[in-house]
Amino acid sequence: MTAKTTCRNLVLVLGDQLTPGLSSLVRSDPERDRVLMVEVMDEASYVRHHKKKIAFLFSAMRHFAEDLREAGWTVDYVTLDAAGNSGSFRGEVARAVEHLRPARVVVTEPGEWRVLDDMKDWARVLAVPVDILTETRFLCDPATFRAWASGRKQLRMEYFYREMRRKTGLLMEGDTPAGGKWNFDADNRKPAKPDLFMPSPKRFAPDRITQEVLDLVGRSFPDNIGTLEPFWFAVTRSEAQDACDHFLEAALAGFGTYQDAMLRGEKFLFHSVLSAYLNAGLLDPLDLCRKVETAYSEGRAPLNAAEGFIRQILGWREYVRGIYWLKMPGYVTENALGAAAPLPAFYWTGETDMLCLSEAVGQTIDEAYAHHIQRLMITGNFALLAGVDPAEVHEWYLAVYADAYEWVELPNTLGMSQFADGGLLGSKPYMSSGNYINKMSDYCGACSYDVRQRTGDKACPFNALYWDFLDRNADVLSSNPRLAQPYSSWRRMDTEKQGAMRHHAAEIRRKLAANERV
Repeated sequence: MTAKTTCRNLVLVLGDQLTPGLSSLVRSDPERDRVLMVEVMDEASYVRHHKKKIAFLFSAMRHFAEDLREAGWTVDYVTLDAAGNSGSFRGEVARAVEHLRPARVVVTEPGEWRVLDDMKDWARVLAVPVDILTETRFLCDPATFRAWASGRKQLRMEYFYREMRRKTGLLMEGDTPAGGKWNFDADNRKPAKPDLFMPSPKRFAPDRITQEVLDLVGRSFPDNIGTLEPFWFAVTRSEAQDACDHFLEAALAGFGTYQDAMLRGEKFLFHSVLSAYLNAGLLDPLDLCRKVETAYSEGRAPLNAAEGFIRQILGWREYVRGIYWLKMPGYVTENALGAAAPLPAFYWTGETDMLCLSEAVGQTIDEAYAHHIQRLMITGNFALLAGVDPAEVHEWYLAVYADAYEWVELPNTLGMSQFADGGLLGSKPYMSSGNYINKMSDYCGACSYDVRQRTGDKACPFNALYWDFLDRNADVLSSNPRLAQPYSSWRRMDTEKQGAMRHHAAEIRRKLAANERV
C-alpha cells in the first residue's frame, strides 16, 4: 500500500461481490475513491474449505481487481501471503485506514451474518465512519421477505415463488403463469439412461493469475479436502457468461426432465454448474432467468426445463436467503430432532462400500461440486437417517462446495436436508430408503450392498436406517400428515421385523461412530 496518502472513500469489495454494479461501487467515484480487496486467512479457514473453492474465489477476486483497474479504479489488493497481512477483514481495513486516512469506509452488506455483526463495530474501533450499504443484487431484500413472512404459520417456498413470478413477470402470461401452472416439478423426475447423450459444462484453462493462485493454495492449504487439478472454473465475468451461454445452448433443454437423475461417472448431466459464478457475483440472477425465459419463448427449451430452472433461482435461492436473514443468528444452532452423532469419516475421504455415497463424495472431492439431488438425497439423506449432528453436516457442506456461502447453504442444510428447524422450510423430512436411490440412479446395480434387503450383512444401509429413523423420532414426526403412510407401514410390521431393523440400524450407527468401514 502507498504511504500516508488520502482518499475520500475506502471501498471494501468482498470475495462474493464481484459485480461492477455493486452498490458500494455505484455510489463511489474512481477518481476520488479507492478500492480495497483482501485475501485473509480468517475467511479462508473458518471451515476447512475445499482447495478448489479457495482457488476459485482468490482467482476470481484477482481477475475482478484487474477489471476494476482497467475501468479506472485504483485498487489496493492484499494477497494471502503478502507481508503484514493481518488475516482478517477488520485488520486489513484498519491497516488501510491508517495508511490512506479516508474520510469514510464504504462497503456493501456482506452475505453472512457473522461478517455483518463484526462490521457493525468497525466505526467505533477504526474511528472513521463506516457506511454499510444495502445489497441490491438480489431480487427480494430481507425487509420485503420479512413482511411476506409476517403472520404466516408456514413459510412455504411455493407461495413465495408465485409472488416473485408476479413481481418480475417471468414466465407470466398476463396474470396467469405460462402453461397454466406455476410448477412443473412433476415432469422433472425422470431417471436418466447411461446411453443418453450428456453435455459437459464449459471448461477454461488456467491463465497466469489462476496458476499463481493454485500454487499459493497448494502451499497454504495442503491438508484441506479436495484436489486442485484439473482446474477448469470460469474466473472472470466474460468466462462465466460463456459458461452460461454454453448451458443454454447445450443442456437447458434436458435440464428439467433429468434434474433429479443420477448416473455413475456422470458428474454433471444436464445441470448448469453456474451456481458458484452466480453466488460470487460473476452472473446476475435476473439476467440469467431472463435468458432462460427467452430460450423457452424462442422454442429452444421446453417449459418444464425453463420453469424448473427459474424456480431454483427466482424461488428457492431468494427464499433461502430470506429465511437466513429472518432467522439468524439463532438458526445455526437449531436441532429439532436432537441428532448428535459425529459426521462419518468417509464424508472427507469417499471411502465407503455404499456406491451412491462413494460417487457423490468422490466427485465432491474432485470437483467441489455435486448436484442438488446428490446433496439432498444421498449425502444429506444418509446424515439425516444416521442421526448426525446438523451443525457438523452444515460445516461440511459449507466447506466442500464451491458455491457454498452460509446464507444459501445453512437453510438448505439445516432446514431442507436435516429437518433441524422442525419443519420451517420443509413440510416433512426429505429422507428415503434405498428404493428412491435405485429408482433415480444406476448406483444400486453395481453396489456391494443389495438394495432389496433390509437386514443382514449385504443389506443396503439406507433401508434399516430409514425405518429406524422413523421409529427413533416418532414422538416428533408421527403426527405429521405427510408421514402417515410410512408410519402406518411401520406399525403393520410384526415385532420381529421391527426388532431386526432396529438392531441392524444400531450396528450401522455403531460402525460409523467407531470409524469402521460401512
